[in-house]
Amino acid sequence: MLRTLLALTLSLAAISIPASATGAPNVTLSAVVGPGFNISLQKPDGTSVSHLDPGTYDIAVTDNAPIDHNFHLRGPGVDMSTPLEGTATVTWTVTFVDGSYTFLCDAHPAQMKGSFTVGVVQEPPPPPPLGKLSGKVTSKAISLKTGSGSKVKSVPAKRYKITVADASKTQNFHLRGPGVNKLTGIKGRSTVSWTVRLKQGKYTYRSDKNRKLHGSFSVSAG
Repeated sequence: MLRTLLALTLSLAAISIPASATGAPNVTLSAVVGPGFNISLQKPDGTSVSHLDPGTYDIAVTDNAPIDHNFHLRGPGVDMSTPLEGTATVTWTVTFVDGSYTFLCDAHPAQMKGSFTVGVVQEPPPPPPLGKLSGKVTSKAISLKTGSGSKVKSVPAKRYKITVADASKTQNFHLRGPGVNKLTGIKGRSTVSWTVRLKQGKYTYRSDKNRKLHGSFSVSAG
């Protein structure tokens, strides 16, 4: 019996108990905005927050900016901010979950900002590679070709980079179709690049000055 009780005691001691269940205090992060264009979020050891484990945290916010600045924290399940007018000292208790979070000044989001991740963040899949097409118009001809140099007759629906060489001072290159309406100028020569998403349907290219210069192609479902 004694041996059985000892084994049970050891088994219970080995069970991991969450910190929240033990009544341990939350980790406190320090958020500061101002004076000037300073904004930061730091761990208790003074290092900047770049990644956290999921859980509940206390955030001690010190807003030193009397006007034009505030501290705004947002992300999955969190959207909290201090006012733009007046200073403030406040503590927020927030629960972070897996994902990406940002903090910024609402009046200066480009200059005063930061971000961090929590837990496991799934990276978005890379975008598919751009297709490449080349267009050309002269005073007597117009064309649209693939990367291999063949005339475009049918291509799959996706994003394309279309480089157009407008070699005429009197004609232009005008591409039209579902979601696309791009053209070069009639007067003057130019070389331009357009990044467009070609959708299923029919597209045409032509010169707006001479309707005899024209062509078309189809876009199939991707």
